[in-house]
Amino acid sequence: MRTYDITLTINPSMPVWPGDPGVTLERVQKIEDGSVANVSRIEMGVHTGTHVDAPYHFIKDGSTVERLSLKTLIGRAYVIHLDDDVDRVLPGHLEAAGIPPRTQRVLIRTRNSKHWAKGEYKPFDEDYVGVDVSAAQYLVKRGVKLVGVDYLSVAPFPEPQPTHVTLLKAGVVIVEGLNLSQIAQGRYNFWCLPLKLDKSDGAPARAVLVGV
Repeated sequence: MRTYDITLTINPSMPVWPGDPGVTLERVQKIEDGSVANVSRIEMGVHTGTHVDAPYHFIKDGSTVERLSLKTLIGRAYVIHLDDDVDRVLPGHLEAAGIPPRTQRVLIRTRNSKHWAKGEYKPFDEDYVGVDVSAAQYLVKRGVKLVGVDYLSVAPFPEPQPTHVTLLKAGVVIVEGLNLSQIAQGRYNFWCLPLKLDKSDGAPARAVLVGV
């Protein structure tokens, strides 16, 4: 079985949502300067790179990230591929993708994944492919419990609220910033472990797929 790391590497050049803090990653103690060890500090928003959205991100009294169920974040997932000419994910695209019955975790690969294919970061792309609120409603009706996407927001720019609220109110966990550039369509075992940040609206995560 092959293991795929679908997590973006955090570094200061990576794009972030407009208005969010950028990434600072620096060594504050250095062996070459006489310290006994190298020690680094990091500063960034919780919605940086590969990350999980908790309901509290858009819902005033929603659950925070440390309360998310590991049963939802770990398990069988289905990766779908959408054509490069898809500008916004609609119910028809999902219907045509052949998602198996009773699938609870869906990861959506679009042309967004080309941003990550070469491992080089570019400025934030406002024309990324997002999931329309109608497609979010379709996923909720199908009983999907986790949705993963290959850019920094599940929702189209600059309309973050409708899609997020539809999914989060229904208890659907959102994983954003996945690197699906090397992933074929099909079934996988999925592990996604967000940092256990107390009372936070989201958290960076390490995400892995294992072929079945």
